Amino acid sequence: MKMKRIVSVALMVVIGMGFHSAADAVRLKDIAEINGVRENQLVGYGLVVGLDGSGDGKKATFTVQSMASMLEKMGVTVNQKDIQVKNVAAVMVTAMLPPFAKRGNRIDVLVSSIGDAKNLQGGTLMLTPLKGIDGKVYAVGQGPVNTGGFGAGGMASTVVKNFPTVGRVLSGATIEREVPNNFCDSDSLMFSLHNPDFNTAARVVDVINAKLAEPVARAKDAGTIEIRIPDRYMGNTVPLLASLSILEVDPDNEAKVVINERTGTVVMGEQVRISTIAIAHGNLSIIVKENVNVSQPLPFSDGRTTVTPSTQINVQEDANQLVVVPKGVSIGQVVNALNALGVTPRDLIAIFQAIKAAGALQADLEVI
Repeated sequence: MKMKRIVSVALMVVIGMGFHSAADAVRLKDIAEINGVRENQLVGYGLVVGLDGSGDGKKATFTVQSMASMLEKMGVTVNQKDIQVKNVAAVMVTAMLPPFAKRGNRIDVLVSSIGDAKNLQGGTLMLTPLKGIDGKVYAVGQGPVNTGGFGAGGMASTVVKNFPTVGRVLSGATIEREVPNNFCDSDSLMFSLHNPDFNTAARVVDVINAKLAEPVARAKDAGTIEIRIPDRYMGNTVPLLASLSILEVDPDNEAKVVINERTGTVVMGEQVRISTIAIAHGNLSIIVKENVNVSQPLPFSDGRTTVTPSTQINVQEDANQLVVVPKGVSIGQVVNALNALGVTPRDLIAIFQAIKAAGALQADLEVI
């Protein structure tokens, strides 16, 4: 009874997927994105100063070179051998440049130590240029670093919470260059589906054409929908996209079973079906116990201490009978049929693999 309860909990997530209703529809903006409207990665190299002796050591020579170069640009000439970098850490600074970001907008930056610094807590990121893949500077970052953790210790032990060598500078970067975008000058738009599917693409086309009352949308392939901008929206595509992005579409998904043997997780898609099949699944348990019996001789005797091992082996196998699992026409029936076997989720993984090998699983089996 306990096993059945475990299986019921493991598969409860997918039972509700067996009932098709209007609630399955999702917004177009949640299953597709507009071509050209995306984030861009930025990266830079910088220094975090003001650390309490938890910065890079002498082995991080690039930190010493960076300090000497920075001081020289500020008009201070020093010998690299005279620089102590215990309060300084070399870091890589990364950020995401959002679409349509304008000059002067502020974004968060992520600071990660690349030397042997122990903790970035309390440090300040010095002015750091952030470059794109084209080598141009799109933002500059500077500000106090928030680690969200701490590290403390002595000679014998240390205590660390989270990752103090990684921190974030909230609104720490100012955008200095905009990404060119001719969004409103184009006469057509492209929607890219996150999960390409011919049925989903056809449904998106039908919904868009019905909304605009003219055949302006067509599917170029399973993942791309091209929309010709109507004359009334030419040069003013924002209201058009605002109205299209909230349209509800019922996406179609392929039949798939995903299993994770490390965690014992089993997830089934809505379209999963199984053919009629007979299953017998039994667990074999072998328990080996060893005891050592020691015989100690009496004092002042010529006897010897003897050690006699004792081994007990117990073999037990569940006497499960052959169970016929009928053909399921919905995900709910498939779950009920498998649930009747009374097995654990980890046993269910082995059963699915055997059903797939027998050719009775009408779905893709993916192991992650």
